Amino acid sequence: MDLLEHLRRQFAYDDWANREVLAALKKSTADTSRSRQLLAHILSAERLWLERILQQPQSMAVWPDLSLAQCEMQIAGLKQEWAKFLEQLISARLTEEINYKNSKGEPWASSLHDILTHVVMHSAYHRGQIASQMRAGGDTPAYTDFIHAVRSGAIQSIG
Repeated sequence: MDLLEHLRRQFAYDDWANREVLAALKKSTADTSRSRQLLAHILSAERLWLERILQQPQSMAVWPDLSLAQCEMQIAGLKQEWAKFLEQLISARLTEEINYKNSKGEPWASSLHDILTHVVMHSAYHRGQIASQMRAGGDTPAYTDFIHAVRSGAIQSIG
């Protein structure tokens, strides 16, 4: 498997995991406001990084106040937008430096590969926070481990 295929699998996993979290939040009987904020932040950050890569203006706040219905719409849109970007991506671009400003307005440059890796890891980090919040509230969080996605057939196994 080449690096591009690996990244495409990681983004497929990320989409699956976001949808699993959304489904768990919809079933919750506890106060999910903090978890909803974290999910909205995940989705906003995923959009923000794609906009940075494409050199587009930021379209959402870093910490937006989204309903679960709005999160669901964001998840669907991001799946299509990332898939379109990753489908046309060629390996030679992975070392390309992307110039952007962070949320404090500071200029930075990062390789495209590092940004793509960051997007998936950042989302997984915050999904872990959501799981902790849900457990603390007495709910069962979504099981979003990568290996679970592979075992369940949500992500194609290698080999």
